[in-house]
Amino acid sequence: MKEFKVEQAENREYIESMGELAEQAIDKMQEICEIGSPSGFTHELENKVMAELKELGFKPWQSVKRGVWCCLDKNCSQADAKPEDDALLLAAHIDTLGLMVRYIKPNGKIRLTIIGGYPYNYVEQENVTVVTRSGKRYEGSVHLTNPAVHATREANSKLRNDETMELILDEQVESAEDVRALGIEIGDYVILESRARRSGDGFFKSRHLDDKASAAMLLVLAREVAEGRLNPAKKVYIYFSNYEEVGNGAAAGHPVGIRDMIAVDMGVVGDDLETNEYKLSICPKDSSGPYDYFLTDELIKLAEKRELEYCLDIYPFYVSDASCAREAGYDYRFALCGTGVARSHGYERIHKRGVQATIGLLHALIAGEEA
Repeated sequence: MKEFKVEQAENREYIESMGELAEQAIDKMQEICEIGSPSGFTHELENKVMAELKELGFKPWQSVKRGVWCCLDKNCSQADAKPEDDALLLAAHIDTLGLMVRYIKPNGKIRLTIIGGYPYNYVEQENVTVVTRSGKRYEGSVHLTNPAVHATREANSKLRNDETMELILDEQVESAEDVRALGIEIGDYVILESRARRSGDGFFKSRHLDDKASAAMLLVLAREVAEGRLNPAKKVYIYFSNYEEVGNGAAAGHPVGIRDMIAVDMGVVGDDLETNEYKLSICPKDSSGPYDYFLTDELIKLAEKRELEYCLDIYPFYVSDASCAREAGYDYRFALCGTGVARSHGYERIHKRGVQATIGLLHALIAGEEA
């Protein structure tokens, strides 16, 4: 790989300091990736985010559907929003893909339905946890209905869907009655094991880096503001949405006075895309349409000014919280950026360099640097 070089000494010092924040962000990713939060079942992570922001001295609040909002000013609360604020909103989502109990079969195995958009084969052989309405948790795994290669020749050719795959509990159950006796019922959430870990030379692998990688970065930057190392140039909100994977994360509940909204989400890695795990990705257009030309231009110029590793890409199968807010009718300028994430909606991977560049851009935006 071509070595990345920074020409200006000031920027070398800046990027080095962003490397320290990137390390903190990856630690935070490890922490929050291990908290299950599929869309509609995000309350444990919501509570954690709320508690952390309060501990830092901020006054966060939650919308009716429990998205977490916070103004990066310890003297600012929900009631202090004003139409003339000209505020910046940085949004990441804490909800993830997941599964749900669709039907309990007579033989004690469970038919599933997916939450979010991903191929069923991305969960084959995965360890999962079923959470009952009473809070009990049971482990299991997801397999083909007849998975043993010594018993069938169809394992290679069979389609993976909700008819051919099932959840097998790690419990001694042989009937639907046995399963229900555990307290498991239709509609119970099924959480995928994250398998979060650092690996190799600066890599971090986990499920749900879309978008817990970005959420972790916002939490680290909130700490920088709280402890006086980063001073917002104007009113800045951070928002942790909880229904993005099902299309309505940022559709409602915004305070007044926002001018610019930047969705901080995953950069897509693919064969015809410039993004990789080492870069900040700035997206001029996704499948929902183009983002604001001038705000996107400001991100590009700021990344160039700070000599951050970045690229531009069009995401062909993608919508963001900014897309959702735009379609809901909010009159903002919208943009989209994020660190490169490989293998989206599967077992994802990022690199410290991409996090470093992304957190560098967000830091500069909060500080109000001119491009």
